Amino acid sequence: MQAALAPTIPFTARKPRRVLPGFGLSLGYTILYLSLVVLIPLAAIFLKTADLGWNRFLQVVGTPRVVAALELSFGAAAAAALVNTFAGLLVAWVLARYEFPLRRLVDALVDLPFALPTAVAGIALTALYAPNGLLGRLLEPLGIKVAYTPLGIVVALVFIGLPFVVRTVQPVLEDLDHEVEQAAATLGANGVQIFLRIVLPAVWPALLTGFTLAFARAIGEYGSVIFIAGNMPMRSEIAPLLIVTKLEQYEYAAATGIAVVMLLISFFLLLGINALQAWSQRRLLGTT
Repeated sequence: MQAALAPTIPFTARKPRRVLPGFGLSLGYTILYLSLVVLIPLAAIFLKTADLGWNRFLQVVGTPRVVAALELSFGAAAAAALVNTFAGLLVAWVLARYEFPLRRLVDALVDLPFALPTAVAGIALTALYAPNGLLGRLLEPLGIKVAYTPLGIVVALVFIGLPFVVRTVQPVLEDLDHEVEQAAATLGANGVQIFLRIVLPAVWPALLTGFTLAFARAIGEYGSVIFIAGNMPMRSEIAPLLIVTKLEQYEYAAATGIAVVMLLISFFLLLGINALQAWSQRRLLGTT
């Protein structure tokens, strides 16, 4: 009788149990962690650059050597990211859609650039594409020189950036419903139409994400590039190597000044790519 008269708590009034702490504590920890890992080191770079003064800063970053290094770094990174976008989509398509012998081995080899030290990758690529290397000796009679040229930089960046695109696009292709493609084929669509109107819109956001990751990784790459680049000023010298050179010469403010320029250019480029990705996702959701 007493149990029947006991007040009952409505189900809607009960607070849901949370696995993680509340919003305030989670947000505070997130801000603290990002401040220690990201914001404070970046603020230190800007503060150190402020020692140059505005006129000295413009003189440092406006020299022909610095401009050439920045153009090479961002140009090679963009070229390698574009190559990886097409090549990564093809590799992801093969791994997601076909069964063939040693498929697991090929799938594992895609992740090899993640685990391989960048210096080892640079040495291996240099030995391969040098004029007396296995591929270099075949390309040199054709007038194609890879090692110690900007082309070698692009090759090294393609090598280290390919897994970012493959691992971003492959899960999307595996989750894509094959019945939609089969329905389009029964309605008379050919392979090109199915790819352009069904497959590509579905993987486009992931493809942009893979391009962004490969591009961001390539901008700051150092170890695999310095061995194959030749490091000749005004020709094959990348901006990260120039920063290291300034540090070795105890020009710390000049080094941070170049780093600030790279940081700002990278930030606005990645911001634009992320805005394009968000727009494409909204357009995809609007058409479905």
